[in-house]
Amino acid sequence: MTQRLYDNDSFLKNFTATVLDCEKCESGWVVVLDKTAFFPEAGGQKADKGRLGEALVLDAKIENETIFHITDKPLQVGDTVEGEIDFERRFDFMQQHSAEHIVSGIAHSLYGCENVGFHLSEDIVTLDFDKLLNEAQVLEIEKQANQKVYENVAFNCFYPNDETLKNLAYRSKKELEGDIRIVEIENTDMCACCAPHVKTAGQIGLIKLLGTEKLRGGIRIELKAGNRALEDYNEKYQNVRKISSLLATAQNETALGVERLLDTLNEQKAQITALRYEIIKLKSEQFVAESDKTAVFENDFSIKDLQMFADSLHKIYGGIRGVFAKTESGFDFCICGQDLDAFFGGFKSAFDVKGGGRNGMVQGKVSATKEQIEDFFKKA
Repeated sequence: MTQRLYDNDSFLKNFTATVLDCEKCESGWVVVLDKTAFFPEAGGQKADKGRLGEALVLDAKIENETIFHITDKPLQVGDTVEGEIDFERRFDFMQQHSAEHIVSGIAHSLYGCENVGFHLSEDIVTLDFDKLLNEAQVLEIEKQANQKVYENVAFNCFYPNDETLKNLAYRSKKELEGDIRIVEIENTDMCACCAPHVKTAGQIGLIKLLGTEKLRGGIRIELKAGNRALEDYNEKYQNVRKISSLLATAQNETALGVERLLDTLNEQKAQITALRYEIIKLKSEQFVAESDKTAVFENDFSIKDLQMFADSLHKIYGGIRGVFAKTESGFDFCICGQDLDAFFGGFKSAFDVKGGGRNGMVQGKVSATKEQIEDFFKKA
């Protein structure tokens, strides 16, 4: 059984311990100490990293109350070793995890939500609730969570005795056995948890709830707190500032500016489409139909252009009219005509064709040369 120093002091950065065991493993060495400040991976949270003497601690696991440190170098059994936690990483994790407890506690008290999933890594924090929440409800949870930060409510982590535990109304995602550690947040929440936490909510800083998605009848919420929330704000602020400058509009009106730009672009696209249709119509009227089956080749034609041109040629001249535009591997195409089934069946048999259609129009991609396609249309 490893003595867990982080239980009593989550801000402990350095400690000394005795090496009880050290064995080789695939990813390095497995080291067991008599006591440790390294939190092992558990409860949806990644393990601490840092150093044990000259060895880097790459990971930590817990099994049967023993914590196993994965290091890049061996340590001598019986030696006393100096341990150092990567505290910047530890504090970041504490900010995120403590924020999650506040959010989950408020969601539970306001809307009866149960936290059924939690994931905390170096780049993402997600929490899953068993009930759907609308945007207004998520915003209310976020507002009240930050109010707890302003109030600087206290965190109290402790192991109650069996009698005390029976009378505690605490949250837990699963049935627990053995000693149960409780994280109590002043006037906010009480939850079973094994991870290190801040001492007061003010150490968390800003709590920001970001993207949401429906998940198994409930909702998944992405969360960022503390330094992560600040970095997220700074990144988005720089983007908004740049967009504001490009649109020559105030920063708080960038969305309106983008809407106006999109309206203008849509109008221009409609005008361009109309002009391209007129050009294609003129090209169709000037076309000389030398056969009832014709392959026409154009440069820089979109699928929409191919459709308009093939359809126009067929309506004016009848027969089967195919229009092709060069690609890296062959041609995009559209073929129009009556009774296309037999013709298109032969076309697919002759070449590597991906595509199809109905009502007298087929389209797709074909791997062939211009000469091969022209020869097929002449002999079809």
